[in-house]
Amino acid sequence: MSIPLLEYKPLSQNQRVAGFEVAGDEQPRIYSTDNLLSGLELDLLIGAAYRQICNEQQMLENHRQLYLESQLRAGQITVRGFIRGLVLSDSFKRLTFDSNNNYRFAEICIQRLLGRNVYSDREKMAWSIVIATKGLPAFVDELLNSEEYLSNFGDNIVPYQRRRILPQHTKGEVTFAHMARYGTDYRDRLPKQVFKGIKGAARLDYVRWEWQKNPPAIIGKIGAAFVFAGVGIVGFVVLGVFLGL
Repeated sequence: MSIPLLEYKPLSQNQRVAGFEVAGDEQPRIYSTDNLLSGLELDLLIGAAYRQICNEQQMLENHRQLYLESQLRAGQITVRGFIRGLVLSDSFKRLTFDSNNNYRFAEICIQRLLGRNVYSDREKMAWSIVIATKGLPAFVDELLNSEEYLSNFGDNIVPYQRRRILPQHTKGEVTFAHMARYGTDYRDRLPKQVFKGIKGAARLDYVRWEWQKNPPAIIGKIGAAFVFAGVGIVGFVVLGVFLGL
């Protein structure tokens, strides 16, 4: 007997309130197969699906799911089926599922599949229980088969972040694509030799700074030798000019 989904209360988040703002750049662009698409339009839809699920942090050539793409192009699966395949792909599981605890992974999937933030820690707990008791495929299916997903995206629309515009704010919410694919607990377990920022730059600056503060003794001796040699050469030049006069 499976455990029923833990009940949680929805909050009055931005996407649950009707908007009357003028359309602008922050309005989501909707990609759908409701109309017959050309090859280029279908390419754009597939790219939008990758950006939504994998984010640009993971959009590499070797992460493409060519078999799923061919099925979508041939009409063998819907956009919802394509999204399901991306979430259950080996690269997504390895880079996102394996590098997070169940709470963080549930939050990421709600953001990317349902297009909103989690309502509360209780919602994260509810879906993390589903992951732990039913497994990843069942968790993904429950999200994709939920009334919220079907009423907003259905079978043919690529999920998107719903209504980023905030009332009385000049800018919208930060996109989910700007959020890291793993939490702080995974980051803290990374090897200590991994440095933040540009790869190798932090370590190089540290070494350069330490060397400037405490240069090796041999460097000082070599510098002194150059100074004495320079003084001697200058002296010989001055003496030669004087004798020439």
